[in-house]
Amino acid sequence: MTTPKAIDCFIDRRFDFLIVGGGTAGLAVAARLAENPNVVVGVLEAGPDVTATGIEGIDVPGMFGTTLGTKFDWQFETTPQEGLRGRTLPWPRGKVLGGTSALNFMTWNRGNREDYDAWEELGCKGWGWDGLLPFFKKSENFHPPTEDTQLKHKALYDPDGFGTSGPIQVTYANEFSESHKSWHGTLQELGVEINEKHVMGSNVGVWTSVGSVNPTTCTRSYASTAYYLPNKHRKNLVVLPESLVEEVVLEQHQDSWVAKGVRFRHGGESHFATASREVIVCAGSVQSPQILELSGIGNPEILARAGIELKVANPNVGENLQDHPMVATIYEVDPSLRSPDDLKNDKNVAAAAHAEYVKSKSGPLTILTNSVCYLPISHVAPEKALASISSKAAQLSDEHPGRNEIRHRRFASSSKLGQIEYIFDIGNWNVYFQPDPSNGKKYATMLQILQYPFSRGNIHIQSKDPSDKPIIDPKYYVGAGGELDFEIMVHCAKFAEKITQTKPLSNIVRSRAAPSTEVSSDEALKDWVVQNTITDWHPVGTCGMGGHGGISSGVVDERLRVYGVKGLRVIDASIMPMQISAHLQATVYAIAEKGAQMILEDWAKDA
Repeated sequence: MTTPKAIDCFIDRRFDFLIVGGGTAGLAVAARLAENPNVVVGVLEAGPDVTATGIEGIDVPGMFGTTLGTKFDWQFETTPQEGLRGRTLPWPRGKVLGGTSALNFMTWNRGNREDYDAWEELGCKGWGWDGLLPFFKKSENFHPPTEDTQLKHKALYDPDGFGTSGPIQVTYANEFSESHKSWHGTLQELGVEINEKHVMGSNVGVWTSVGSVNPTTCTRSYASTAYYLPNKHRKNLVVLPESLVEEVVLEQHQDSWVAKGVRFRHGGESHFATASREVIVCAGSVQSPQILELSGIGNPEILARAGIELKVANPNVGENLQDHPMVATIYEVDPSLRSPDDLKNDKNVAAAAHAEYVKSKSGPLTILTNSVCYLPISHVAPEKALASISSKAAQLSDEHPGRNEIRHRRFASSSKLGQIEYIFDIGNWNVYFQPDPSNGKKYATMLQILQYPFSRGNIHIQSKDPSDKPIIDPKYYVGAGGELDFEIMVHCAKFAEKITQTKPLSNIVRSRAAPSTEVSSDEALKDWVVQNTITDWHPVGTCGMGGHGGISSGVVDERLRVYGVKGLRVIDASIMPMQISAHLQATVYAIAEKGAQMILEDWAKDA
């Protein structure tokens, strides 16, 4: 008896909901919808399903970053950036079942209450802090640290802050980088308080981060293992990997466009799958706008250049791109310290670490980056510079109503938001700094990451071919807003130096390696920042919620329905109208949880 092909089974099914993208948001939405036995859910994912065999670069916590640039990465790249002297930057995104949740560095945190309340202020009803908090918790299964870990590594938390029955396993590590013991004390010397409630609406201060790791198996907890595998047995959930979506098929019914299904490529052939109720695009901030444009939704001029029939005119598709620019300063440190670089440079060290991990789930391969600090600009920049930044922020204009006031408020001298993130860890994280491994020197990295950029870029298709990568132009440091971003980053670089020169951290720091100590003038430092800025790969906003402005201000409404089309939603980081002060992972899961509930509510009303 011949087993039916997966593709035949897929296209023959009568799906109620079709999800485009089996990544962070897509699998979470699919799992929640499939909990209702009365609906049939299909998921199309361009990358492979590796859950059966496992991939160490994905599963082993301490191997984070090793899958970047591989076949599990879309390997996107920006256009040459004017503000970065014409440099192009790699933009990693996950091309595997689980999406970017399979590639990220497992950092788990939330933004400030004000970040989400700003969305609601713009008219996105229900998307403030109070509206999102239950969905943050719904995604989480927090495992408290041991008393020893709490005391020794300042793994402090509010027990009411986390969810305890969700799919994503969240925990503090049991082992930490050797520099972590100096982190809290150093920041306290600089007047920064320890934040024991860093997920409760304010991330300002110094704290120890948690990660999306299953403490039982000491493996990454991500969308595939947390949402998909526990629901894989459901007969009403069908996932088809290695399927590239070509377009959402829209049909005109009277005066309305209606999403009827998805055309996609699988096995070298084009296929069509129907969706009787909705198509849900969960392809992320890069590819969700790409798919809308391929489907005829977007700026008429861009679609015309690509030879695509215009169905819904909306120039906001692909616009409003906001990212977190990042700079990595490198320091030479005490050579006796254990470093992740040892695993790359010494085969014997790597083999021993691997053996320890396999045997006891301990050792270097269990260590994540946990030394975190979020600070307002008022703590970083001198008073005169702060007044200048606030004044310039007030003069910037934004075509979308409401954003001017919010952005100005964020940069007022009285603001207590985490406008800059600092992370410190042993190891070299700067791709432009390549020391000779034979010199015996050890290095550490100070990351500084701008949380509320004024720069606004865009992402658009370059042709009607879905395999052509979209054009990504973040516009780092361009225009009046970008110039202000750059000014802030230079002040932040100076404060990073101050941190490393403060005890007890200064006890292990020998000297600055990149930029070299010869870079001492403001002009030289500015040049170095331009040459070393990269992405922290946190893009948002390209299918943003329109709020009060509706289709004139965004792409989806507050229930994530695409303006001008029935039966089509977008659910992922692209719907965020303004950037947040946090790594995106936890927020994307919360968006997915809330979006899935909205879909089921609407389905129940119409059933």
